[in-house]
Amino acid sequence: MDSLVVIVYLAAMVGFGIWGRFKAKNQDDFLVAGRRLGPLLYTGTMSAVVLGGASTIGGVGLGYTSGLSGMWLVFSIGLGIIILSLLFAPRIQKLEIYTVSQMLELRYGHGSRLVSGTIMTAYGLMISTTSTVAYATVFHALFDLNKTWSVLIGGGVVILYSMLGGMWSITLTDFVQFFIQTIGIFLIMLPIVLSQAGGVSELFSSITPEQASVTGIGWQAILGYILIYTLGLLIGQDIWQRVFTARSPAVARWGGFTAGVYCLFYAIAGALVGMAAAKIVPGIAVADDVFVAVVDASMTPVLAGFVLAAALAAMMSTASGSLMAASTVCRQDIVEPLLVKREVVTPVASTDDGEELRVEGSGAKAALTQSLVRETGDEVRDSRIYLIGLGIVTLVLALIMPSVVEALTVAYNLLVAGLFIPILGGLVFRRGTIVGVMAGMIMGSVTTIIVMIVKDIYAYEAIYLGLIASLIGYLVGSLASKPTDAEVMASWKERLNR
Repeated sequence: MDSLVVIVYLAAMVGFGIWGRFKAKNQDDFLVAGRRLGPLLYTGTMSAVVLGGASTIGGVGLGYTSGLSGMWLVFSIGLGIIILSLLFAPRIQKLEIYTVSQMLELRYGHGSRLVSGTIMTAYGLMISTTSTVAYATVFHALFDLNKTWSVLIGGGVVILYSMLGGMWSITLTDFVQFFIQTIGIFLIMLPIVLSQAGGVSELFSSITPEQASVTGIGWQAILGYILIYTLGLLIGQDIWQRVFTARSPAVARWGGFTAGVYCLFYAIAGALVGMAAAKIVPGIAVADDVFVAVVDASMTPVLAGFVLAAALAAMMSTASGSLMAASTVCRQDIVEPLLVKREVVTPVASTDDGEELRVEGSGAKAALTQSLVRETGDEVRDSRIYLIGLGIVTLVLALIMPSVVEALTVAYNLLVAGLFIPILGGLVFRRGTIVGVMAGMIMGSVTTIIVMIVKDIYAYEAIYLGLIASLIGYLVGSLASKPTDAEVMASWKERLNR
C-alpha cells in the first residue's frame, strides 16, 4: 500500500509537468515562470526548493545523533532565506535577469561571467546529484530496486516534468510537494513519533542535558553551518531563480520571509523526530537510515506511504530546482557567450505578451543586457535540450560518485568562498570593480581548495580562510583599479530604481 501511494504521487508529478507544458510559451515562462508568481505559489516553491534530502533525511539524522541542536543545518537555511528576502530579494527581483552571473556582468561589466558561471553550474549539479541519490534510497527501500534502477526511474521522472514546462512545471509540482511535505512531516510524522516516544515531556526527561540543548552540537559546528548554508543560500542560482519568478518586489520580500520562517519550524520538527526516533529505533549505525526506519516502525502502510511521499517531495523539488539552475547557467553564462560573437549579439527582453524585443548592441552595451542569445532557434526548445543534457550528467554522477556528501561540501565551499564577497559587494559597495571581482573569486577559491587538500574537505578553516582571502582580493583589487565604467553604473542604477 505504501508503494502504491508513492506511485500515485509520481504519476501526479508528471501530470503537473504536462500542465506546465501548456503555460511555457516563451523563454521567460520556461526559465522564470513568466515573472508573475503571487505570494502563495512563490512561498510554496521557495520553501520546496530549499528543503531537500539534506533538510529532511539529514535533519532527522542529525536530531538522532545530536539531539535538539541537530536543527542547526536546516535552521541556517531558513536564516539565509529570511536575510535574502528582507535585505536583497526586492532589489534582485527588479533586475529582470536569469542568472547570478548576469548580475555580476550588469554591475561590474565584462570579465567574470565565465568563471562565476562555471562555479555556479558545478554547485547546481552537486545539489541535484545529492538529492538524486537521496530519493534513490527511498525507491530502493520501497520497491527493492538496485541503485541503478532507483536513480534512473526517480531521475527520469524529475527530468521529464522539469523538461516539459520548465519553471512553470517545477513551480506547480513544488507547490504540491510543499503541501505534501507540510501534511506528511508536521501533521502525520511529528505527532505520531512523539506520541510513540511518550510525548514531549517524557522525551526531554529521558535525554541528557547536552541532547536537550540548542547548542549541544558545539559553537564551531553552528558557525560552520551558518557560514556555509546561510551564506550559500544568499547567492545560490537555484534560490535567485526563484526570486526572479516573483511578480513584484513585495512578493519577493514577504513571500520569501514566510518561506524562511517555515524552514525554521521545519528544522525544529526534524530534530524532534530524530530525537524521538532514538527511543523508537535505537542502535541505527547510519544516520541517513533513521528516517525510513522510524517510518516503518511507527506507522501503518498508508500513513507510511504518505510520509515517504513527503520525503520524496522534498528531495525531488530540490533536484528539479537545482537542475533547472545548472542548465540555465550553463547555457546563458558558459556555452552561448563562447559561441556567439559579441558583434552579432542582440539583447533580449520579453514583453508581457511573450513577444521578444531585440535591440542591436555590442561591447559595453551588450554587457548591460538581460541575456546573450543566438539570432535563430527556438529558445524554449534549446532550454529543454540543455536541461535534458545536464539531467543525464546528474544521473551519471549519482551512479558513480563514491561520496556525494564530500562533493556537496566542496561545491558549497567554492560557491561561498568564490562568489559571496563579489556578489554582496556588488549590492552594497559602490567602489567594487571587475578587477576586484576576479581577484576575490580566484583568491577565495584557490585558498579554499588548498586548505581542503592540506587539511580535510570538512575542515572549517577552508571556508573561514577562503572568505578572508576573497575579501582581501576584492577590496585590494577594487581600490587599486579604475572605478567601474560610468555607463555600466548608470544602467545598473536604472534597473534598480525602476
